[in-house]
Amino acid sequence: MSIKQLFAKKWAKRVVNSTNKWAQNPIATQEKVLKMLLQKAKKTAFGQDHGFAQIENYEDYAKQVPIRDYEGLRPYVDRVVAGEADILWPGKPRYFSKTSGTSSGVKYIPISKESMPTHIKTAQNALFHYIHHSGNTSFVDGKMIFLQGSPILSKTNGIDTGRLSGIVAHYIPSYLQKNRMPSWQTNCIDDWEQKVDAIVAETHDQDMRLISGIPPWVKMYFERLKAKTNQPIKDIFPNFSLFVYGGVNYAPYRSIIEQLIGKKIDSLELYPASEGFIAFQDHPEADGMLLQLDAGIFYEFVEADKIHQENPPRISLAAVKKGVNYAIILNTSAGLWGYNIGDTVVFVSLKPYRIIVSGRIKHFISAFGEHVIGKEVEQAMEKALQAHDARVTEFTVAPQVTPEAGLPHHEWWIAFDSAPEELATFAKTLDLSMRKQNTYYDDLITGGVLCPLVIKPLPADAFEKYMKKIGKLGGQNKTPRLTNDRKIADALNNQL
Repeated sequence: MSIKQLFAKKWAKRVVNSTNKWAQNPIATQEKVLKMLLQKAKKTAFGQDHGFAQIENYEDYAKQVPIRDYEGLRPYVDRVVAGEADILWPGKPRYFSKTSGTSSGVKYIPISKESMPTHIKTAQNALFHYIHHSGNTSFVDGKMIFLQGSPILSKTNGIDTGRLSGIVAHYIPSYLQKNRMPSWQTNCIDDWEQKVDAIVAETHDQDMRLISGIPPWVKMYFERLKAKTNQPIKDIFPNFSLFVYGGVNYAPYRSIIEQLIGKKIDSLELYPASEGFIAFQDHPEADGMLLQLDAGIFYEFVEADKIHQENPPRISLAAVKKGVNYAIILNTSAGLWGYNIGDTVVFVSLKPYRIIVSGRIKHFISAFGEHVIGKEVEQAMEKALQAHDARVTEFTVAPQVTPEAGLPHHEWWIAFDSAPEELATFAKTLDLSMRKQNTYYDDLITGGVLCPLVIKPLPADAFEKYMKKIGKLGGQNKTPRLTNDRKIADALNNQL
């Protein structure tokens, strides 16, 4: 075992012990975080407007600070973007993470000097937890690749601005710089297809041991590697041992990525966001990800089906229950207050607090009152793929309210890499799984309001072509699993 591996193993034990201290005292940890946030921000414009100095507990806070999305918080954010100081958080942000929104256009998410280190530390801690529980340290001696956005930053009234993954690229620890790939020059390429080809050229003959990125774009990288070398990934990178991912559920991609690799491989899930690093997989055998409780984020939760009420009932971590679909609300050391990030989560454990990401608030189907969510369609797809030995590259679901014939239904637009022998039987498995998970959907079919789902098969590269056409190929972009309208479905239909 190398010196680097010995050090990683020793440090991993320290990190796990440190995590256990706050994970075993979750409520006290969160109360401490809220107190710290209020104390530091009480003299800001937002803090004065909302009486932070008078707040003594969470109940006071919930009364004085409403839940807002980006548009709701925008009057304050715009002042920060314009260059004003002490608006949402003391001073000015260290960075703006620039993201694209559907209704808000370009969004500028502030990252402060206090919040930036938590993005780096949490990612590192996730790796140390993996090392501690798996015993695998071999990847620290080889090359590591991070498929991410360009590290080139622009200026917004003097504040460095870019994609989160590009900002993070500036913080790769010095001890990893020699191992890290691709090169800085390649990472700066904006066009995703050119970038992937350049990464393939740089890495195909390297000792790659850890690969990180969003599953659909890692799949694209693997496909091009295989096309160049005519070999499975396990032969190109014989020491490749860990796949790190976030952003989308890995389950629907697992079979096709493992088929490209040529073997099963360990995976590690992260839940990073521009607004804060929320959770990470702390144990290879545990379901869900450990909610990060001591990193400058105070969490609130609203039952997802109530989030659109004028004053939705909100709760702190102390009152959450397993199995409930919650909208997650953030209060952060970058000055986001009562911030509805747009994600929904479900707790799969309360000791410790572990979550899965169940979907997006805006990504659901309820054209008939069924309120189908992302977790349900992903689990249904996973069961069907396993039962029928099939593989998909991507899929999305949309309602068909006015079919040319028959009853309304859900349309599943699926790009198969390896199609099932009997598509009709595959559809029945999907539909049965959906009906078991969602009683409203089952009632609509039983009552003759809907007919069972209909599959629209697509070529394997259909979604890549769609994302390229709308200018969102690569980076952190991903296709919504489901929508309550037919915008994506109609676009895919026009490609056929």
